[in-house]
Amino acid sequence: MSDVISPTQRQLTPHDVAALLKERFERTVVHCGPLSGGTFAAVWRVTLDDGTEAVVKVGPPPGCRLLRYELGIIAAEARYYRLVRQHAPGVPVPPVLHADDDVVVVGLLPGRPLTELPEGTDAGGVRTQLGAALRKLHTVTGTAFGYDGGGRAGGATWREAFASMTAGLLADARDWGVELPAGDDDILATIERHADALDEVQRPALVHFDLWDGNVLCQDGVFTGLVDGERYFWGDPLYDFVCTAIGHRLEDERDHPVLRGYHGGTAPVFTGSERTRLALYRVQFHLLLLAEMPSRAMVGEVARERRAWVTPLLEHDLETLRG
Repeated sequence: MSDVISPTQRQLTPHDVAALLKERFERTVVHCGPLSGGTFAAVWRVTLDDGTEAVVKVGPPPGCRLLRYELGIIAAEARYYRLVRQHAPGVPVPPVLHADDDVVVVGLLPGRPLTELPEGTDAGGVRTQLGAALRKLHTVTGTAFGYDGGGRAGGATWREAFASMTAGLLADARDWGVELPAGDDDILATIERHADALDEVQRPALVHFDLWDGNVLCQDGVFTGLVDGERYFWGDPLYDFVCTAIGHRLEDERDHPVLRGYHGGTAPVFTGSERTRLALYRVQFHLLLLAEMPSRAMVGEVARERRAWVTPLLEHDLETLRG
């Protein structure tokens, strides 16, 4: 675990958190402490004066440089939870207790992240349940493709939105001086080369996007919740198979429990177009992992380790798509 503190994370004291909630939420905090795991917002667990257990997420300090897609995403998290609770009520996400542009307060869900399970724990059952929940989430449909609100990247078609989202990440990398293993024109031309595959996506489904193990909660082998939905967008449901198995290619692991759960116990067969789209989505995701490093103060050995891990994965999918 790195000791690097991201500039986007406000450094708060218990007094600061209590004052924020008194001002924004008109509630009194009787106990609070910081939570770890993410690198964007400051996250605290609090106990309110009526006994309510809650999680408070506080956005970056004023004037902090952000990536383009991060503009307004604190408020977006509340929108995500409300969308899920309204349109996919069987999927456990926290209730929103308060939300504004800088602070979100949600109820505490039971369970712990998959990342905190003891080594050797079989999480296959939880992942199968996660897959079934994703199937429900993906039935929720938007009115356009791309990010929701804040003037962020989007489009009338998935092809347009995906290209715009990728172009934004490439611009962020340029702005921050991040060296990428391929040029902007090359990457955008690769996307355009496979535009027909992207055009097969006709319905803007609700995509969580950030489904790494730290955002999946469980208790006693039962899936208990999804958190950190602020990066959600409207697009291709296949995209959610990228972060559920980072570093893997689920099209080559058809018996993966997430896929089994999603498809009701059967192993799916991916079409050539679907395999192409999964490769495109991994390219974009790995571009994000590189582009965000300076904004998270990842330098020195921390940056070298991430680059050494991410770059070969990015290059592999780019080469596959070029071929």
